[in-house]
Amino acid sequence: MGWFWADSTDSKEAAKCPVDHTSFQKTSTPQASACPIDHSSFKSSSVSECPVVGGDEVLNPLNNMPMAISSELAPGQKIKLSTERTISTIPRGESDDQGLWEYPSPQQMLNAMLKKGKGDGIPEDAVTSMVEVHNFLNEGAWQQILQWEDKYTQDTRVEPRLLKFTGRPHDLSPRARMYLWLGQVFPNTFNTQPPFDRHDWTVLRSLGRNDGWKPVRYVIDYYSAPDDEDTGMPSFVLDTRPALDNPQNAYDRFSHWAYPLYKKAMGEFDD
Repeated sequence: MGWFWADSTDSKEAAKCPVDHTSFQKTSTPQASACPIDHSSFKSSSVSECPVVGGDEVLNPLNNMPMAISSELAPGQKIKLSTERTISTIPRGESDDQGLWEYPSPQQMLNAMLKKGKGDGIPEDAVTSMVEVHNFLNEGAWQQILQWEDKYTQDTRVEPRLLKFTGRPHDLSPRARMYLWLGQVFPNTFNTQPPFDRHDWTVLRSLGRNDGWKPVRYVIDYYSAPDDEDTGMPSFVLDTRPALDNPQNAYDRFSHWAYPLYKKAMGEFDD
């Protein structure tokens, strides 16, 4: 997740993936909470290192990714992949002139993995679907962040923006760690499998038009969910919330949880 690419010149809600995952099927049975994409080839010595990061490469500080990745066919590549990049719906940086975040093209994704020796075992014909799955999940994460930010957006009439993000796939968040512990005690109630990915996104919350921004860190845990009963397609759950970095974030998380309970206790129900 989170393979945004800046121009060189990442609440719980189930989300059904629109992409055909048949190209991801393997002879061995995947783990219950595994991402539909095989991440075994992404492993590195650094627990929070992006799979395409390393060496003396010039990196973009906004996404910790190489500044320039070729769109040319890789040596020995058998399938020609698209070089078209998808523009996200996520505003980038502090001002409108910085535009929207862009995702890498399938060809850039393959070249990035091969460049760092992480592409072994990745079928070329699966790369396009890999990009689509990750783009889909990142868009879902942003929609959840917009829900958290809605009360501030209503006050300022200025939409939040994404400043930067960091992938931390091997770092369990405190909440994910707590759920795993509870899963051992109450396996029928709580998840017993860890998230398959984690991101930290730095979101810019407006302080008012022309009054600047407040950086707010969000933590996103990505979980696999049971396959859709009707279609059999994989589903996912994104657990998105402000990090407990300050009292305001703590209050937002408490009120986000407590307000629905209060409404229910008062006999108020959403339509």
